[in-house]
Amino acid sequence: MRRVLLFIGLTAALAGCTQKPEAPASNTPAPQPSATEPAAPEASPAAAGPAEQAPAAAASTAASTGPARPIPSNWKVDVNYQIIVPAQPTSVEPGQVEIIEFMWLGCPHCYELNPYIEAWKKKLPAYVAFRQEHVTWDALRRPHAQLFYTLQALGAGDDLIIKAFEELHRKGETSDTTEREQEAFAVANGLDGAAFKREYDGFTVKTSLKRADELVRRYRIDQVPTVIVNGKYLTDVSMAGSPEKLTQLLNDLAASEKGN
Repeated sequence: MRRVLLFIGLTAALAGCTQKPEAPASNTPAPQPSATEPAAPEASPAAAGPAEQAPAAAASTAASTGPARPIPSNWKVDVNYQIIVPAQPTSVEPGQVEIIEFMWLGCPHCYELNPYIEAWKKKLPAYVAFRQEHVTWDALRRPHAQLFYTLQALGAGDDLIIKAFEELHRKGETSDTTEREQEAFAVANGLDGAAFKREYDGFTVKTSLKRADELVRRYRIDQVPTVIVNGKYLTDVSMAGSPEKLTQLLNDLAASEKGN
């Protein structure tokens, strides 16, 4: 597995949060296509990365074209980033570059990376469309994903997402929070309890969970945090070298895709 290098005070090499944590958790397998939904064919990266093959994605109509501008030579393919073949369709407007961070509210490495992501987001050019998607691997992570998407559906800002990170880390990363506990957290932070209940099992959250299921499956995400750039590139903190280098790499990959 790729290792996540996180710089908090002192530089320390830490393992990323994987689909099968060492701590006790549900062994429910990752979501699979339903019987009525044909399984998407898997694709392969251009080459294996330093530790293992990069997650690949389903076949798509997106053209596997090269970048609009060369990627700076200080970044090496299969060292700092991996190429997803075939390139995947994005869900942004023409001319925009999509960047997705796959994360988990209970992951200590996602939590430690998040301040760097928050600072980076404030400086993004208008052509970059960044969003976070929560992994839905099993009965431990799925309720956390449901909380994440419910907060989004209620229009909660980044500050409340950060508080959710903090709450789960206070409880412990394998905490299996109940809907009642999540509602209490939301109400304690200024959200309406009835609205939380309505959205928690509502259409918007169900749609978000279904989308997350599909993206996790398509990109074969088995470790977080993992970042996908424009459906073409996969990277993480250990590949980039540090959180600061990761955000610079994301900037350079995005600028290359845009042609700036």
